[in-house]
Amino acid sequence: MDSQLQQALKLAPLHEYLLQGSIIDNSLDVLIHRLRGLCDNSENLPEKFQDHEMVFTMKNTSIPQPVYFRVRHSLMHPECWHLRYVGQIEMGDKNRHTLVRSCIDVSTSDNVVQFLNEMGFRLDHEFVVKGYYFHKGRMKVTVSKLFRMLQPGSTENIESISNSYLVELSVMATTGQDSVAEDMKNFSEQLKPLVQLEKIDHRRLQVM
Repeated sequence: MDSQLQQALKLAPLHEYLLQGSIIDNSLDVLIHRLRGLCDNSENLPEKFQDHEMVFTMKNTSIPQPVYFRVRHSLMHPECWHLRYVGQIEMGDKNRHTLVRSCIDVSTSDNVVQFLNEMGFRLDHEFVVKGYYFHKGRMKVTVSKLFRMLQPGSTENIESISNSYLVELSVMATTGQDSVAEDMKNFSEQLKPLVQLEKIDHRRLQVM
């Protein structure tokens, strides 16, 4: 599997540039209003999403770090399934304004879970995420709330994990387009002081 992933990354050398932050629930309406003014198609209502995300892992003694795949299934459009692989964060230039990591994101058929199980992956955890999409050129902004599933496999019996929303600003680009980080920084400045978008090193976070 490790060699297959490396080959896939060579065929699709995409990188995700990422900034993250959060806001409390009471600030949601103000942020949505701000984003509608800053992003494309401001005359339209923001696009909503509601997804069931399943995180699968494969642990192999020949691979230093476990391999994770994320499967997202839209609860609003049941025919939509996505498979996502995210690589390790690149250290690179410390002066770079965003995190950068390799990424593969593809649409799949509805039997992707069966496929991963047959490949040896096992479900690590799952959750429901609800929120809003915005676009500014090639930049994507999501404002989302995470929900814990109280019963395995049940996307209806859920409870919110916190009293806040996760805000993410991201761009998918080919290798070497570091100029997008400057565009993202400039955009994020327009959201202050409502939300502070930062480079968050996930390796320093403890798993909940």
